[in-house]
Amino acid sequence: QLQLVESGGGLVQPGGSLRLSCAASGFTLDYHVIGWFRQAPGKEREGVSCIDSSGFSTDYADSVKGRFTISRDNAKNTVYLQMNSLKPEDTAVYYCTTTPRRTFCSATWSTPSEFAYWGQGTQVSVSA
Repeated sequence: QLQLVESGGGLVQPGGSLRLSCAASGFTLDYHVIGWFRQAPGKEREGVSCIDSSGFSTDYADSVKGRFTISRDNAKNTVYLQMNSLKPEDTAVYYCTTTPRRTFCSATWSTPSEFAYWGQGTQVSVSA
């Protein structure tokens, strides 16, 4: 059974850092695009970052460019999201996601309906 499990969330002060992990089970990540999304209370789910199956092509939401870095270790079947210079507005539940038979980040990757499988999410809270 295909499963994605996020971890690494927590409470951090503004300016701090966290690294989120997305571990896959029931399938190998090697041939799958992976996305990170987030959802704050009362807001729609929004795309944060995307990485293609090779790891060489990535994309980011404007709001996190220069602060967040997505990467993958296919040998460990895991994708990471390194988040630096965190701001209170980064507070949200963060989800990783994938979809079958797609290896690249499409032009519309930040649309939640582009992805079929989702993890349960991990809470990130940025507060003094």
